[in-house]
Amino acid sequence: MEVRRGTDEIARGTTLAWWRTPGQGPPLVCVHGAGVSSRQTLPVVRALAGRTESWAVDLPGFGASTAPDHAPTVTGLADALLEWVRVRGIRRPCLLGLSLGTQVVAEAAVSAPDEVGSLVLVGPTTDPRARSLPVLAARLLRDNLREGPSVAVSGVADYRDAGMRRVVRSWLASRDHRIERVLPEVTQPALVLRGGRDPLCPKPWAEEAVRLLPRGRLVTVPGQPHALTVTAPGRVADLVHDFVRGTTSRDRGDGQNE
Repeated sequence: MEVRRGTDEIARGTTLAWWRTPGQGPPLVCVHGAGVSSRQTLPVVRALAGRTESWAVDLPGFGASTAPDHAPTVTGLADALLEWVRVRGIRRPCLLGLSLGTQVVAEAAVSAPDEVGSLVLVGPTTDPRARSLPVLAARLLRDNLREGPSVAVSGVADYRDAGMRRVVRSWLASRDHRIERVLPEVTQPALVLRGGRDPLCPKPWAEEAVRLLPRGRLVTVPGQPHALTVTAPGRVADLVHDFVRGTTSRDRGDGQNE
């Protein structure tokens, strides 16, 4: 099925590029990790074609999107994402984030709870016990070895597109952001996904993240590294489709009981 592509201006000098496949039910919007682009989430969008209306976006300053500054912040990226959702007229989407994207979509959900239907947090970062740069670098290196050369090559292309100044600042923004303070404020249903071999989102941290979420649950995909949307897009697509369908059914049930 063909993937549509477009670009929207959301502020002066700031554009957001997007890719879309059609489908049924509540829409899904996928947000990539630090320094990269929608190349990281497009495999899931393609896997959901015909089942769930799905979008992949390049955050401002990354991929095919533009931004006037080189210092992205998590809250600033969340605001840009919400503005684009409004420009597009997307009603109460499920927001899926990977890595830094989990921090962006969590902030968006708390900032505009009436505009976000649910969340999927894939490999949420940053583990509060691993914020030092040496620890993060060691974990990232282990994960890169597990993800394989194709993921690394794609990442290098994205870093070149964004420029290393912006890439490094996005890494630092992810490290410094305290997602553990945001998760308790998320009122929407939330699905946390992690790979069984993900060193950036180890099991104890994933379980803590779920405990912090008022309506969270955890699914571990055995044998997979951090970038599940690249290494296991079919499995992620199935889990997301069932989750979105399930939350929609529960919302209808709640409405009938009021």
